[in-house]
Amino acid sequence: MRIRFKFFFVTFIFLVTLLSLADAQQRSSRTRKPTKSKAQLEREKRENLNRIQEANRILEQTKQQKEASLGQLNAIKEKITVQKKVITNISSEINFIESDVKQTEKVVGNMQTDLQKLKAEYATMIYGASKTANSYNKLMFLFAADSFNQFIRRLTYLRQYSESRKRQVTEISRVTTNLGQKLTVLNRQKKQKTTLLNVQLNENRNLLSLKGQQDNVVQQLSQKEKELRDEVNRRQAAVRKLDNVIANMVREEIARAARLAKSRAAAEGGTAARTSANKVTLTPETALLSSNFGGNKGRFSWPVERGFISQRFGVHPHPVLKNVSTRNNGVDIQTNAGESVRSIFTGIVRAVLEVPPYHTVVMIQHGEYFTTFTKLKSASVSEGQKVDAKEVIGTVYTNADGTTELHFEIWRNTTKLNPETWLLSR
Repeated sequence: MRIRFKFFFVTFIFLVTLLSLADAQQRSSRTRKPTKSKAQLEREKRENLNRIQEANRILEQTKQQKEASLGQLNAIKEKITVQKKVITNISSEINFIESDVKQTEKVVGNMQTDLQKLKAEYATMIYGASKTANSYNKLMFLFAADSFNQFIRRLTYLRQYSESRKRQVTEISRVTTNLGQKLTVLNRQKKQKTTLLNVQLNENRNLLSLKGQQDNVVQQLSQKEKELRDEVNRRQAAVRKLDNVIANMVREEIARAARLAKSRAAAEGGTAARTSANKVTLTPETALLSSNFGGNKGRFSWPVERGFISQRFGVHPHPVLKNVSTRNNGVDIQTNAGESVRSIFTGIVRAVLEVPPYHTVVMIQHGEYFTTFTKLKSASVSEGQKVDAKEVIGTVYTNADGTTELHFEIWRNTTKLNPETWLLSR
């Protein structure tokens, strides 16, 4: 009876161990992961590295003029901004790996403990079985039954016990194999962490170098304060001039649409719909175009394929001069020399004209929306021409400082909009 009780006890412990192992593996799968996946982090890192390469090409073009310029300063600032994102991205990857390392170490520890328990219980089972290993003892155990039913139950028990031993051997082998795999994963994760820490260290050095370049350019520009102040005054005068030009073109289009609506109504023998001096009178076709344009907010491709926003919408402090601010009614996008300019949506070219110092200006109408592209070297479209999304309309102008910069605005009737909120994020 003592032997039979011991068999039952060992089998019970074995089943409890299996359940605890399964529970440990389930807990490991529920461990909280960082918000972003490893694949997302790697994709962001590649995108940021590509942006650094773009900014570096643009920076090299501005350096060809030997003298410091605002374009050069903007390119360095862009590199610093993206460099910080690269470092943040690497930190997130390191945190991701540290989380994996901790979890793997926990699973390894649990598996090692479970393996020791399985081996100890198996040893106990083998020791107990050795006392009844010969056929005589097994026969005595069977024929000592009080009834035939009890004989069948004892025979079934012996078979189940034999199968239990086989399962335990299989489980020990499986846990041993899994443990080896987990240890391999753990070593690989630790090597990845070491590699990323070295990369992060190098990127921090690059960031310090960029900040040194920025300070040097700012210092050089500070020595040309009078020139910079004169440039600010010229720029603000140019902004007001361009603002008036665009506003006049928009008002002309509003008036033209109103006249067209009245003539159509007269031709059809009806009464013209009420028009507004501040809104384009829409036909069913232009209303659909406006609706489609507005529905694509935040999803438009950039007007240039490569580049970065060098000055954002609104009022901003001057990057060098103290207590001086500048206003921007759109966004400036610094890009490569000779870069093509593309329409962001289907529309009709309403104006192609020269507006010094913005050089060639192209305005495209999309129903009640207007997109304006300035600082073009040349235009490849003409007034009244229909253009499609991503169709090339000209090339960007490069100034004497070696800076290639597109000025881009979006208006809805007479209201200026922030173009950055309408374009795809980068």
